[in-house]
Amino acid sequence: MKILLIGATGKLGTAVHKTLAGRGHEIVTVGRSGGDLRLDIGDPAQVTEVYDRAAERIGTLDAVVSAAGDTPFKPVAEMTAEDYAAGFRGKVLSQIELVRQGTARISARGSFTLITGVLARDPIPTGSAAAMANGAVESFVRAAAIDIAPQRVNAVSPTVVTESLPDYGAFFPGIASVGLDQVAAAYVRSVEGGQTGQVYELA
Repeated sequence: MKILLIGATGKLGTAVHKTLAGRGHEIVTVGRSGGDLRLDIGDPAQVTEVYDRAAERIGTLDAVVSAAGDTPFKPVAEMTAEDYAAGFRGKVLSQIELVRQGTARISARGSFTLITGVLARDPIPTGSAAAMANGAVESFVRAAAIDIAPQRVNAVSPTVVTESLPDYGAFFPGIASVGLDQVAAAYVRSVEGGQTGQVYELA
């Protein structure tokens, strides 16, 4: 398959890239500071450019995979209106835009795989913006699956990643972690499988 991978230079994106490439897929990588294309999907105009330049490189895409999304972490009393707006733009609107523009740019039976996370269902202190964003992405996936068929859309929703425990483990006390290999396998399931409207929870 010909795959567009967003967030390819992060820890998760690197693992997903390695796994998908190892299965023989042709991949164009996108990142703000690295990858084949250096663009920011938070800007709808740059999403258009991503699709244009990816098509120039490898032709019609079969799948779009996102492993990127930013949200601020602060207690609610310290959050500003702009903090919540930034979280919504950074993780929700950016991924919705990939699907909105992408339905006309990928193959007739192509797929989208978005990223959410455990905080949609198991919140932590300072995580209200992330919980909001993750919940919104998951609701969008379930609704968009109806509209875009026979194209497909799913989301991968991991808990804290084992390989990131030294940096983030203290924020998730008592919550079991999941290995990057397991998260990457969920992306494979979404890209190569036949399901749509699914949220693959990894806890």
